Amino acid sequence: MFDLIKKLTGAVGVSGNEEEIRELIIQEIKDYVDEIRVDALGNLIAVKKSKGKKIMVAAHMDEIGLMVTHIDEKGFLRFSTVGGISRFDSIGQRVRFKNGTVGAVYYEDKLEDMKDLRFSKMYIDIGASNREEAEKSVKIGDTACFAGEAVKQGDMVISKALDDRSGCAVVVKAIKDLPQTDNEIYFVFTVQEELGLRGAGTAAYSIKPDMAIAVDVTMTGDTPESHAMEVKCGRGPAIKIKDRSVICHPQVRKLLEEAAEKNGIPYQLEILEAGGSDPGSIHITAGGIPSGAISIPCRYVHSPVETASLKDIENAARLLIEAIKA
Repeated sequence: MFDLIKKLTGAVGVSGNEEEIRELIIQEIKDYVDEIRVDALGNLIAVKKSKGKKIMVAAHMDEIGLMVTHIDEKGFLRFSTVGGISRFDSIGQRVRFKNGTVGAVYYEDKLEDMKDLRFSKMYIDIGASNREEAEKSVKIGDTACFAGEAVKQGDMVISKALDDRSGCAVVVKAIKDLPQTDNEIYFVFTVQEELGLRGAGTAAYSIKPDMAIAVDVTMTGDTPESHAMEVKCGRGPAIKIKDRSVICHPQVRKLLEEAAEKNGIPYQLEILEAGGSDPGSIHITAGGIPSGAISIPCRYVHSPVETASLKDIENAARLLIEAIKA
C-alpha cells in the first residue's frame, strides 16, 4: 500500500488541474474495470458492471495548492491559495509546478511581526533573475502543489496530499481486490473537492446511484494539546456520523458498522466539527442519495506533512470492500 500511496501523492493535481493524477489512476485501474470515462468537469468514473444496486464510491483526486497571480520585475511570483492553506505552514516550503519547476515560498524581509503575516506579504522564488526569465517557466494562473515525496516511519506515512490520495489508494485497492458482486459499482475519483465539493455532486447527478460511500481523511485528537476529538491514528478507519456538510444516512452508517464488526475490522466513529467532504454534495443530489463515508485518521491535514497510519489505510480498504460486495 505504501508504494501506491507514494506514487499517487507524488503527482501534481491541484484543484481544477487534476490531469496528471487522473492519468496515473487510469493506468492503475484500466485492467480491472469494465468501463472508464471522464465527465465534463473532469471526474474519473470507472465502472464494474452488473445488474444489482448501483453504488457510488468516491474519493477526491485534487489537492490544495498555490496559483500564480503576478510576476514582478525581479522574477518573484505572488500567489493566491487554492483550497484551505495555512500561511504559517507554507513558510519555507518547496512547491512544484506541473512542468517540474520548483520554487521556495517565503515572506517579505520587511515583515517585523509574524502575527502580521499574510499571503499578500509572501512570494515564490523560482530562481529567476527577472520577469522575462520567470515567464519562460511559469505563467499567470499556473498552479503548484507542495513538494516532497512520501516517507514511511514505522507504521506511519508522512506526505503532502494524503488528503485525499490515501483515499484514492483505498479505492484503487478496492477496485483490484473486489470479488465478483451483483452490485454495479461506480468508482469515482472526483475533482475540485477542496473548492466546495464540486465534482462529486455533478458525478452523482449523472450516475443517480442507490447509495454512495466516500473515502477521505479526517482530523484527529491524538497530538499534544489538540482539540478534543475521539478519532486517533492507529485505531482503525473512522465511520463518519457527521461533518459540517452532511449527516450521514443511518442505513449507510449501519452497513459500514456491521461490515466492520462481522469481519473483525477495527473502527472508530467520527464527528468532524469543521470542514466538509464529498457526501455533502452527493446526498442532496438527484432527489437525495443515501450517503456515508469511511474516513482515514490524519494528523496535520492541509499541510505538507500530513501523517497517517498505513494500517488504518489498509483497514479502510478492507472495510470498503466488505461493505460494497454484498
